[in-house]
Amino acid sequence: MAPENPTLTARAAERALHGFALDLRWSWNHATDPLWRQINPECWEHTQNPWTTLNNASRAHLNALLNKPAFRREVGHAMAAQAEGLRHPTWFAQQHDASALSCIAYFSMEYMLSEALPIYSGGLGNVAGDQLKAASDLGVPVVAVGLLFAQGYFRQELTPDGQQHALYPFNDPSLLPISPVLTKEGDVLRIPIRFARGHVWIRAWKATVGRATLYLLDTNDPANPPGVRCVTTQLYGGDADLRLRQELTLGIAGWRLLDTLGYQPDVCHLNEGHAAFAAVERACGLMDRLHIPFREALTIARAGTLFTTHTAVPAGFDRFPPDLVRTYLADYTANRLGIPMESLLALGRANPNDHGEPFNMAWLAIRASGAVNGVSRLHGTVSRRLFAPLFPRWPECEVPVGHVTNGVHTPSWDSVEADTLWTEAAGPERWRGTQEGVADRIRALDDRTLWSARCQARAGFVRKITDLCAQQQGYTGNGGPSDLPVPTLSPDVLTLGFARRFATYKRPDLLLHDPDRLARLLSHHERPMQLVLAGKAHPADMAGQALITRWIAFSLRPDVRGRVIFMADYDMALGQVLVQGVDLWINTPRRPWEASGTSGMKVLVNGGLNLSELDGWWAEAYAPEVGWALGDGREHGDDPAVDAAEAEALYTLLETEIAPAFYARDPQGIPASWVARMRESMARLTPLFSANRVVRDYTERFYLPAAARYHARLADGGRAAREIVQWQDLLDTSWPDMHIDSVTISQPDGQYHVTVALALGPVPADAVQVQFYADPVDGGPAAITIIPPAGCRDADGLTHYALTTRLDRPVTDYTVRVVPTHAGMAIPLESPHIAWQR
Repeated sequence: MAPENPTLTARAAERALHGFALDLRWSWNHATDPLWRQINPECWEHTQNPWTTLNNASRAHLNALLNKPAFRREVGHAMAAQAEGLRHPTWFAQQHDASALSCIAYFSMEYMLSEALPIYSGGLGNVAGDQLKAASDLGVPVVAVGLLFAQGYFRQELTPDGQQHALYPFNDPSLLPISPVLTKEGDVLRIPIRFARGHVWIRAWKATVGRATLYLLDTNDPANPPGVRCVTTQLYGGDADLRLRQELTLGIAGWRLLDTLGYQPDVCHLNEGHAAFAAVERACGLMDRLHIPFREALTIARAGTLFTTHTAVPAGFDRFPPDLVRTYLADYTANRLGIPMESLLALGRANPNDHGEPFNMAWLAIRASGAVNGVSRLHGTVSRRLFAPLFPRWPECEVPVGHVTNGVHTPSWDSVEADTLWTEAAGPERWRGTQEGVADRIRALDDRTLWSARCQARAGFVRKITDLCAQQQGYTGNGGPSDLPVPTLSPDVLTLGFARRFATYKRPDLLLHDPDRLARLLSHHERPMQLVLAGKAHPADMAGQALITRWIAFSLRPDVRGRVIFMADYDMALGQVLVQGVDLWINTPRRPWEASGTSGMKVLVNGGLNLSELDGWWAEAYAPEVGWALGDGREHGDDPAVDAAEAEALYTLLETEIAPAFYARDPQGIPASWVARMRESMARLTPLFSANRVVRDYTERFYLPAAARYHARLADGGRAAREIVQWQDLLDTSWPDMHIDSVTISQPDGQYHVTVALALGPVPADAVQVQFYADPVDGGPAAITIIPPAGCRDADGLTHYALTTRLDRPVTDYTVRVVPTHAGMAIPLESPHIAWQR
């Protein structure tokens, strides 16, 4: 018999190394780390990037390694282990192998997968990247599409006085862990689209993310004119014209790429409205395939499309002037979709008849989707308020927006110490299944084990921050030596972390409301604290940049010098260092403007605790036994008095609860109450706010039902879609003639008897549902009881309905209403008509 793991040839081993380096699975699975350390130890230590390490290795040294049988056996063992891992049954294969769900196309403007692929800005990319990794772990069949930005988001440089400079280094594709997408003949694949009247070529690149694949598009093709080549230069840069062209590239060229490569997705997941044109292009493909008009094709595509919104304020939606949309899409609309331009524009307007209203990408995404969700429970509520204009006369609580609270990919954010602790307690497969039993195993850990891991992580954090500061302080914006404080962080001091985008609504200056009091807290002789901050302000956000300057100035005060460190150029790599090392993560947004927030979730797996405003995810995660909370759970706008009160509460918590809990030690030197919070936070919250749970939620609550609806409408050449369009047309023209003629309510025998006479006009009786409705009370669901028909239409043309029921609430809470109904349709998403008792 052949040996189980035969020694590879040198050529085979080198091919295997290239395959390992191009699979971003290394960003969370560290099985191949020893190989890179041997190949180029200095580069590996500096970058932790296998692709860079391999491409910067000495050819002579690499050849020498490849000529060693022992090294080639190591490579062979790594190959065998990877193959065995891929053969291991995944959660999806075990739970849903027989489902109709074979492919989910995931579209996002940005992805945070690794610092080796800098095509992200922040939270949106964090969510996309972590969900893609979790899909790989769970075996959920996802193919993702994004843009390859030549410069990406800006890099931050700080002058000694705290001024932010935005830098835009170029991303050389040859130095990124991606490969060009080629045709069968070996040529570079190019996707044609049209901007206005011009022909444009889009190139594609492939990033492997374990079992998942990410395709990235760029416009930097030599055949394109200079203005087009620059479309995919910067993330979130430029004006409305550039942003629209980016979103057309992502959506239209992205879907065409998948079609060209032979993908036939059952579900299209739009991660924010940027990608909404993917659903339009999907409909366009169905038109060609089934020879049907656009509305029928969109009706099919809609059933299999999910829109996730991350925006908490109306200004966050991308809006474009109608004339700009006409400029770029007139040819596409007329020659590809076969509809009038105004019909397309109407999909992006709250009032389709208002020809001056801007084209809103969120409105387009909603009208092209069969389901919509926010990214936390509170954000679902906020989103229903934001999207209410599209559903006039419907109660806000019934605006069709659900929620899936975000989570983070825990293996991407845990420290070495945390990974070891979790592996010993819960096993190596803990994040690749249902996470059953994980919490109980963490709760079984003793205080010494937990506290030892936390102290080791903090000590490692202090060393890393010291090294990073030494690197950063050699360079400043004016070329001179830096005056920023040399870090004197201690491995034994309570360590606070605050890092996020510096925007005024996030209130990064709330801690600075009373600088003298903060200084006294930090320098307390018995219970000192140290604070590490990081964050970027958008280059156009001068107010956000001023907040950074203020923090830098505070860090230079003699009484806190060295206890407050502001780290420049906040990115994924720095974020990993921070969340792995700090004891307490602070978040102070103005409720309800934090849609979800993921930074605080990342400290959970590492034993860090949270002190946060009751906003986003923390509004549903907080309990006294897992952390601390700010605010009263209500909205106060930007009232300065509220800011002052919450700053006072923040200082008081730090002084009277948090510091005492950290420094109160038992005879073994362990802070028992602090560790108790650590244990419960890790056990209860880490699995709940993990991307593992998120992707399972999306799969079972959205993807599987969407795939079933999509295939039902696709069957028989789209017959169901054709019937739905006819049904919608009938209701659109006939609904104004339908009204509730009379309602009678009596209570002769302790039960309520409700009778309704409905003048349906041309509307078929089976196209409506008559309901007895009461608004929600105390956040509960609305009370809805269906009133069944009591007979056919009478001589006056009235259809009668009757109901006998008991009520748990006063009858005066209730009213009669009529809503559309149709099997397999999402109401009111696909038909927002409604009629109320006068």
